[in-house]
Amino acid sequence: MNSLIKVCGKEIRVKGRLIRTAILEGEKFVFLEDPQAVIDGLPNCGVRVDLFTFIQRLPETTPKHHYPVEWDNFAALPVSTFDHWWNHQIGFKARNKAKQAGKKGVIVREVAFSEALVKGIWEVYNESAVRQGVRNTHYGKDYATVYREEATFLDSSVFIGAFLGDDLIGFIKLVYDETRTQAGLLNIVSMIRHRDKAPTNALVAQAVRSCAERGISYLVYSNFSYGKRQQNTLADFKERNGFQRIEVPRYYVPLTYCGKVAYRLGLHRTLADHVPAPVAAKLRELRASWYNRKLPSVTEPV
Repeated sequence: MNSLIKVCGKEIRVKGRLIRTAILEGEKFVFLEDPQAVIDGLPNCGVRVDLFTFIQRLPETTPKHHYPVEWDNFAALPVSTFDHWWNHQIGFKARNKAKQAGKKGVIVREVAFSEALVKGIWEVYNESAVRQGVRNTHYGKDYATVYREEATFLDSSVFIGAFLGDDLIGFIKLVYDETRTQAGLLNIVSMIRHRDKAPTNALVAQAVRSCAERGISYLVYSNFSYGKRQQNTLADFKERNGFQRIEVPRYYVPLTYCGKVAYRLGLHRTLADHVPAPVAAKLRELRASWYNRKLPSVTEPV
């Protein structure tokens, strides 16, 4: 079951069947100044909620609330100026890749939200059913669905497009929090067939520039690591582009007896969190192999 409710002006997603867990919609760029007000309102929202979880925004890395806490992480890039990032924060390989995009004709710029942009995004999404060895959840969506999803958080969004001629070959949807302290990469996707032109590196460079121009202190590229999966090609890409792992408090607030028991037994964690790391790595390899055989995909250019 999956429900979207509103409490104290915040949209909250409630997921799960046996254990109903509530989380802020867009939690990487939506934060709570007064969590207790939301916690008090959840029992009266009309939907059963057993457990509520939320995280602190950067740079607040020390727990400041009394609720049960565990540690989560961001892949975060401290932003001052574009030149500082370009000259001191990224590796030479990432810098060369970003330069390579321009040499191969890729133009990257901020772009207004429009039907033409959404059509380009729809084409990027529907290039391949498999991306980085996992099922592409956006593949097969129709234009109306993509438009509706991309139209969220428009008042606090910046769209960045990578163009080859008139064609969109990659994009970023950057969403900043209400204090303009941090901005999260809600979407960052480039066409696989154009990966030799390094559009993703050029998009990250423009995202840094866009944050610097707006005085946004942190650019966040989701998590640096997920559960027991500490390092992979995506984490390597983030590290080469200057992102670092920053630990942040994640709070868990049981609201029912069921929620209290679930938290004590660790049932709030995913199944993958309970699988030994070597076993999980092997399962990911098998999954990637199966997806690549069974689902339509695009081969990277040589």
